[in-house]
Amino acid sequence: MVNKENTDIFKLMETILSEEQILIDIADRFSYSFDASFGEYLPDIVVQPKNKDEVSAIIKLANDYLIPVYPRGTATSLSGGSLAVEGGIMLDMSQFNHKLIIDQDNLLAIVSPSVITSEIHKRAESVGLFYPPDPSSSHVSTIGGNIMENSSGPKGLKYGTTKEYVIGLEIVTPTGEIMKTGGKTVKNVTGYDLTRLIVGSEGTLGIVTEATIRLIPKPQDKKTLIASFDHMIDSGKAITSILSNGILPSAMELMDNACIEAVENYSPSELPVEADAIIIIELDGHTDAVQEEILKCEAICYEHSALNVRVATDEVEREKIWRGRRMVSPAITQMGPTKISEDATVPRSKIPDMMKCLEEIKQKYNLNLVVFGHAGDGNLHPNIITDKRNQEEMGRVEDAVGEIFESAVNLGGTLSGEHGIGILKSPYMELELGEIGILMMKKIKEAWDPNNILNPGKIFPKEGQSKVVLR
Repeated sequence: MVNKENTDIFKLMETILSEEQILIDIADRFSYSFDASFGEYLPDIVVQPKNKDEVSAIIKLANDYLIPVYPRGTATSLSGGSLAVEGGIMLDMSQFNHKLIIDQDNLLAIVSPSVITSEIHKRAESVGLFYPPDPSSSHVSTIGGNIMENSSGPKGLKYGTTKEYVIGLEIVTPTGEIMKTGGKTVKNVTGYDLTRLIVGSEGTLGIVTEATIRLIPKPQDKKTLIASFDHMIDSGKAITSILSNGILPSAMELMDNACIEAVENYSPSELPVEADAIIIIELDGHTDAVQEEILKCEAICYEHSALNVRVATDEVEREKIWRGRRMVSPAITQMGPTKISEDATVPRSKIPDMMKCLEEIKQKYNLNLVVFGHAGDGNLHPNIITDKRNQEEMGRVEDAVGEIFESAVNLGGTLSGEHGIGILKSPYMELELGEIGILMMKKIKEAWDPNNILNPGKIFPKEGQSKVVLR
């Protein structure tokens, strides 16, 4: 935090950046005090570097004065990853010089951290290539943020997450050096895999200034179906049955009745409001294989008591189905003033068990808990709609969130499939990783960041903290 001893940091920053790249007015800084998660923390200063040399100079300055630095893209984080919990410097990377180069010969893209992820999708597809990671925020989130959080989205089921596609990075280290990891080759076993270490590190081990990402050929064809069920448990059984029958869809999405109704009230998308749950399944690949497997999926859904199964007949109908899924998050924000978003993830075979646990938690704490998510890879998104002004209810929310995490871990799952740990899940890290696991991670952090400059207060639990605190 900026204090009396380092108030000259503002003048020193002017030796690195132009005046318009430095924001110190409280009105400007206030918009940087929150992200898409929960809580507000006001940074002492906001800076907007445009190149790696400026980032390096800022980080070196921060080390000299022991001021925390919080990297930030477009702030779509759902776990508090970009919040300036100790004040200090907010490093706004969204204004970084823009670079997006498609290398068709090597099936690669070279990108700067400020590139919006959907731009990569569009540019790749325009030349017959495909970048599979597609978080629901891809139209607004930056690739730099996606890399730091190891984001994925619906297609993670078949194609994996961001870490499978990042093969090279240029980063500024926590002490201000500029270094490169990996490269342009798909195979690379030279030394430790520092690229994988940085991906998903939530801005605690380095700041990405350029990334080399792998692209693949665009699938020849794709088909989408939507199936409705009277009971959510049946939808879970249909999901596991499809996978166990050797069918690997590119996406399998789940929505419960509360989500369906919220979408239809917010932006009508012709979803079946009478259903307790729906699943959306998309297959891609060779045309004949896709046609054969979509019919198998339809049959399996009916075997598990589906009320109705509809296969999109054209691109307009397919897009309408997916539009309904994309509207879930904004729609449920209309259900109450405060939305707590989680992403507990379990093995695929445990999806029905996790659904049962979520229903029991909902009833036990008498909360408005809705469920959607990437059910095909076990990545469920239980969301609690509440009001942070209601202290009694927020106490129940905190207890419920803790049980959600415990249930996921007890079923062999993980605290987070794609949202990251940030500040919201840090109290439960030891539950999954154990004391030694946490200790080894802390040793890596201390070695890379001896002054604890980069994104302090994230991932690791505070001493004595045993549960999430949302009040």
